[in-house]
Order: sequence, then structure tokens, then C-alpha cells
Amino acid sequence: MLGNEAIARGLLENGCAIATSYPGTPASEILSSVVSFEKLFSGDQKKPSAPMHIQWAVNEKIAFEIAYAGSMTGLRAAVSMKQVGLNVASDPLMSAAYIGTKGGFLVISADDPGPHSSQTEQDSRLMAMMAKIPVLDPDSPAQAKDMVAMAYELSETFEIPVMLRPTTRVCHARQDILPAEMISLDRIADFQKDPARWAATPKFRYLMHKELEKKLGAISEHKQTAPILLNPETSQVSAKRKAVVVSGVAAAHAKEIMKALDLWEMIPLYQVLQPYPLHSEFISLMINGYDEILVIEETTGVIEMQIADRNRVKGKLDGTVPKVGELLPEMIQDIISKFTEIKSDPVRLPSVPGRRPTLCAGCPHRASFFAIKKAAKKGIYTSDIGCYTLGLNLGAVDTVLCMGAAISQAAGFYHAYKHQEKRPDIVATIGDSTFFHAGIPGLVDAVVQNVRFVLVILDNRTTAMTGNQPTPDTGIGAGGEPLERVDIPSLVQGCGVKFCKQGDPYQLNEFIPLVKEAVAYSREHGPAVVIARHPCLIDRFRKDEQHQPILVEITDSCDGCGYCIQHFECPALVMDEGEERVQVDPILCNGCGVCVHVCPKDSIKLNGEW
Repeated sequence: MLGNEAIARGLLENGCAIATSYPGTPASEILSSVVSFEKLFSGDQKKPSAPMHIQWAVNEKIAFEIAYAGSMTGLRAAVSMKQVGLNVASDPLMSAAYIGTKGGFLVISADDPGPHSSQTEQDSRLMAMMAKIPVLDPDSPAQAKDMVAMAYELSETFEIPVMLRPTTRVCHARQDILPAEMISLDRIADFQKDPARWAATPKFRYLMHKELEKKLGAISEHKQTAPILLNPETSQVSAKRKAVVVSGVAAAHAKEIMKALDLWEMIPLYQVLQPYPLHSEFISLMINGYDEILVIEETTGVIEMQIADRNRVKGKLDGTVPKVGELLPEMIQDIISKFTEIKSDPVRLPSVPGRRPTLCAGCPHRASFFAIKKAAKKGIYTSDIGCYTLGLNLGAVDTVLCMGAAISQAAGFYHAYKHQEKRPDIVATIGDSTFFHAGIPGLVDAVVQNVRFVLVILDNRTTAMTGNQPTPDTGIGAGGEPLERVDIPSLVQGCGVKFCKQGDPYQLNEFIPLVKEAVAYSREHGPAVVIARHPCLIDRFRKDEQHQPILVEITDSCDGCGYCIQHFECPALVMDEGEERVQVDPILCNGCGVCVHVCPKDSIKLNGEW
């Protein structure tokens, strides 16, 4: 199983009744895997049906609140997201820690050391520390699955949310998993009204905070989550007593490295399952039992700071372990070798040149960005989180901050420039899913402040970047079931926008004038919205909406100026250096035909349908 599949399997094997999420790599496959396993479970005639509620929510905050309410009724619930999504859910997270739970409540926050596909490398364990909830740190898909059971037991024992924090290398690794029986706990929702708890005012929150501190003290003594000595056969032979402490994926790497370096029977190797709160007995053991302690963990020194003995502990704080980036196996080998004073041949992987990421051949976003540059040549282009961030390559993205910031930053630029004689045009781009997630409040604010900018909603009918999950405008749910849909143009108009028009970016000759019209309107009147609607090419649910592919050819008039390569950057357009002209790669070309409108010298022509 994929790590995310293993986590999903763990949820169903432990009676989860409500599972919610907002997609974000590396966590996206968790909820879709819950759907798959739940269908298997429900279809087994020998087992009772599993009355689960499984939902893609509009954002992480809403996903958290839905699942948390389920746990307040006594049902087991889980919410999953990526680490920056936890920022969005941080408000209910902090409050839920004080209020507590009834049924087990699991917060799965997938971290992305590296980062591979995120704005930050932030460590969710620090968020757990700030919220004052326990966090479990798996080293593999199998352990992640096992930790789901551990987390539910911990949550229900202490009536507290519990965080499970896999990282990319756990979420996207594969491992043989022995499935256990999927169960239904046959609990019924039974919300017991208790306003002093569930709707506590600040005075009561003070008392809850005191109770939370007591819970943390008890959790730090909970035997089921205590650190494990992985090599109990250790015989200490050095004069200085040394120990290595690891957690997460670093534990998986360290096990192999310690054996390969013949250190398995020489240096104790401890795996911390629960980085916060770190077990009190373990802290005493480290301080009283060892002269030097090496702590290897991603991404921040959470364990290290709790041991809190700068003279004994080697780790991120003293530079022994890098503070930035993933801890790859070859790095961990170097760290352990230096700490133990064991010579080992350093592992140096060859440097392989990478290829700049780019939008897919035929992606409708590429045409939208080309039109924006034509309509607002010297504009400021704010953008957002999604596939379309790759508009950077096209020179049509100047800022990317966080979900929904394209609109708010556009407003900020307008307010900064509005008293100057020459005010640049401002065009913001945001995806349809991101607009629902975090764009609506910013648009309402822009309407109230009469911000003069253009918002282009890149509506490719799906959440493309994370695996084509549905949006509120799609009309289908996590399991493909039909749902009510929210129409984007109606929503935009409901926000108070007076200029709202829709176009197909594939029809570039019509779409460029539409964007120009929006820019002209915004200069004099206020916010203008253009909805660029064309389905994502790789969305299997939208195959019936795709256009008939068109054959294109490069004529002999092409002089190799490279305009189409530089300003459109379609992977299917390739410069033939030998002939000094552009060629169409027939394997990559999907027949969108947009490039016909791009060449300033009309050297790209239609050549019929496929």
C-alpha cells in the first residue's frame, strides 16, 4: 500500500465514522483511499454496512470543524490535510484542544520536508506543541497504519485531539501491509448538551487550560506511546556513553545505517513515537544515563528542545543536524559516523540536472496567461496556489503567497498605487477550487473597497494539482455521488461584482478581447471578474467536454525567432537548432490548436482534425 492508503485503511479498521479533508500534497490520497476501502467494506455481504460520512470540504478549517463536531457526539472522526492546510485549520485546532473530545478525533497533518510541493517546510509538531495536543510520528506506511489505532486509544483515554504527522516519504512510500478486519463500532451519535464545556466562555477556558496541562502531564507518562529502544542487545563499549534518538522517517533510515556501520550492538538507538509531549521518564533517562545524545528528526528540534540539555544534546541547535531540508539517508549516515567517530565511506549521489516544471501541453491556463499578458502588458500579476503557479514561466505571475492571497494582494497593490498619477493594471489569477477555499472573503472586501483590478478565475472544473478532486461547482462528492452545486458566476455576482463574464481560453481570438474589456472596465469602475472555463485535460470525469483535437503544422515561413517558445512555452513546441525553426512534437501535442493564434508571423497553421 501507499502510505496514504495505509492510513486510510487504519481509519476503517478502527471504526472511523466521519472522514473529511481538503486536498493537498502529500495528504491528498488519504480521503480518496477511505472512499475506496469504504466501498469494499459496504459491499461485503458478510459485514454490516459502514455508515461513514466522507467529504471533501471547501477548506481545511471547515473540514476540521465538521469532523470535530462528529467526535463531540461520541463517534470516531478524522480530518486530513497538508501542513500548510493546518494553518487554515489552526483556529479550531487551538480551541478544540481546550474543549476536548468524546469520540476519538484524529488530526492527520502531512508534512513536506524538502519541500517538494509546498510553500514552507513547517513542522506540524510545533503546531501540536502550540495547541498542546499529543502528536505521533510514524517512520513507515505500516507504522502509520498502526498509529491510527494508537491515536484513537490515546484520544479517547484523555478526551483530546491527537495529531498523526506523516511526512512525504511516509505518505508516498509503498510497503507490504497485512490488512486487518475493517470494523464498525456500531456507535450512535449522542451529543450530550453541556454549554459550560462545548460553548465555554473565557472564564471557563482558563479552567480548561489548567485541565489540559494535567492531561499533558498524564500523556507524558502514557506507556503505550513511550519511546522504544530498538536494539536492546546493545552493549556499551566506549568510555563515553552515547545514544542516538530518532523519530519519523529518520528512524527508518537510522535502523539500516546503524546495522550497516556495525553500530547496532554498540550504540543504543531510541525511536520516539510521540515527539510531544516527550515522555518524562525518557527525558530523565537521557539526562542521567548518557554523556552525549544525538537527536535526528525532521524538520525542527522538537524532541531536542524538550530534552533541554545543550551540553549533552547534539542536533539542530548546535548544527550537528541540518536545520533546513530533508534528512536523506546519505546525510544521516554522515551525521551518525561523525557522532560515533566511526569511519565510513561518504555516499555522494551524482548530480542530475532537472527539468523546469511546466504546464501540460494544451493546458487551458497557458492560453489564459498569454491573454492576460496581451491585455495588461505592463501590469502587476498576483497569483495563487495551484497548477497555475507555473504561470511564473510565462512571465504572468509576480507574487504567490498562500491560498486566496492573489485577491488580497491585488487589493494591496491597488491601495499602494492608487494616489499615483500612473497606476499599473493589476490582474489576479486564482483557480476554481482555491477561489472556493479562500478567495471569496477577499473578493467581498475588494468590492466594498472598490478595488480596481481584474480577477481571472481559472476554472478547469476540478482540483487539478492534487489529483482532480471535485469542487463545489462540480456537483459530485468524494465517492462520485451527486451533490448540489454552487455556480461560480452566480457566487461572484452575489459578492457584489458588476462585471462578470465567462470565456473559453482555447478560443484565444475571443478571449483576449474579453480580458482587455475587463481591464478597461477595472481602470474606471472597480473590480472585474473573468471566468476562464475549460476542463483540465487529464480529468477523466470531463472527457465528454473536451474539444475535437486539431492538427497543426509549422509552415516554411517559420524563421526560428522563438517567440512561441519564450512567450507560450508549450512543451509540444520544440526548437530544432539544426534547422533553426520550430517543430511540433506529435507525442506531446494534444491538438488544442491555441498555438495557431500565438505566432506573430502566422507560421503555425491548422491542418484539419485528428
